[in-house]
Amino acid sequence: MAGLEGIEQPRGESRATAARWSPTVEDEHALKALELFGNPTEAEVPLPSRPESAATARRLAQVVVLREWGLTPRMTEETVLLVSELVGNAVRHTGARVFGLRMRRRRGWIRVEVRDPSRGLPCLMPVQETDISGRGLFLVDKLSDRWGVDLLPRGKTTWFEMRVADR
Repeated sequence: MAGLEGIEQPRGESRATAARWSPTVEDEHALKALELFGNPTEAEVPLPSRPESAATARRLAQVVVLREWGLTPRMTEETVLLVSELVGNAVRHTGARVFGLRMRRRRGWIRVEVRDPSRGLPCLMPVQETDISGRGLFLVDKLSDRWGVDLLPRGKTTWFEMRVADR
């Protein structure tokens, strides 16, 4: 799937604060989603391109980051938020019937990828305090360490990466 080649967007040093969400108790719905849809760390998980798939993707991200990878609640919160933003963009803007979710961890990094059949590139727009939409890539840009888009023969993969402390 996607590598680090392609269009990479470096980040500045600032970090925005994510909306409050706390994974203090393991969500049984997250475990159910993992059982029903598959593990995005083992293979790309296909999800229908419907608004309710954002909730499924958030649950999958939650169970992987918190339970499987054992990362902090804050890292889980930020990852879940960014997964939701990428999935929302895939559902709203690509016209796809299905998109794919993949999550990877390598030494010092986590990577989340959302693949869809559109070759239309996402666009990072300036955001004003009064904007009520269009903040998705702004959040990805502020909370991730890097993000980008890899064009594929049929579609693209939009991804973000975050640094993590290795155990």
